[in-house]
Amino acid sequence: MGLVSAKEMLVKARNEGYAVGQFNINNLEWTKAILTAAEEAQSPVILGVSEGAAKYMTGFKTVVAMVEGMLEFLNITVPVAIHLDHGSFEGAKACVEAGFSSVMFDGSHFDIKENVQKTKEIIEFAHARGISVEAEVGSIGGEEDGIVGGGEVADPMECKMIAELGVDMLAAGIGNIHGQYPANWTGLRLDVLGQIQDATGKMPLVLHGGTGIPTEMVKEAITLGVSKINVNTELQLVFAEATRNYIEAGKDLEGKGFDPRKLLKPGSDTIIENVKEKMELFGSTNKA
Repeated sequence: MGLVSAKEMLVKARNEGYAVGQFNINNLEWTKAILTAAEEAQSPVILGVSEGAAKYMTGFKTVVAMVEGMLEFLNITVPVAIHLDHGSFEGAKACVEAGFSSVMFDGSHFDIKENVQKTKEIIEFAHARGISVEAEVGSIGGEEDGIVGGGEVADPMECKMIAELGVDMLAAGIGNIHGQYPANWTGLRLDVLGQIQDATGKMPLVLHGGTGIPTEMVKEAITLGVSKINVNTELQLVFAEATRNYIEAGKDLEGKGFDPRKLLKPGSDTIIENVKEKMELFGSTNKA
């Protein structure tokens, strides 16, 4: 199966009461591991790509070519979307032209009037090519690739305004943050999420900062319309830990243990394991 828009998989998830995971990719190992996990779990999956990660991987076109090649070589049968994460106005357009199947335009740092104007333009540009669009209201806390958000709580009426522009999914700040949550984090504003659901109807909602949110809170957010959950930091942490353990155990000094295919395998294996666990939590296992 080739790349698909995220729209259909998220509408299905919204209607059936589960969420699809967006797992950010950083290199070949990350991509291969996440696709392998999705196929084993028979779950739809969204591959998230930040502009910084795309630059590291030598560009949007390289990312698309790599993923399309893997879909064929690995015989992936589940729905897969490549999605621009927290894209700029220019970045979103460039991704559409490069062959991404879904984009996020993050206009949350603009005032609502400019956010509306730019979001409308991206929607028209992307939808004309069959590509799904995510928008954001209320910046997500923390930092990701230099984009800093203060963890604002979105205004449900502003969410309604953006949703009515025709976006396919909406990210709303409800106290969630990118990266690791601090010890004094007070939790998601599920009361506000309920108000946003009431204001936006059946719009699939997106929960950014999926690393470290308590299980029961994740499950409740799904009942309140969250149909897409983004995970990145958690996979980076477990990959780093597995790689560190391999080296500290001296495995890289045994035979050809220094070969990157062997050196990076423990990290890749733990990504597969963790992604499958998340898919089970989100309820997307066997929903392909």
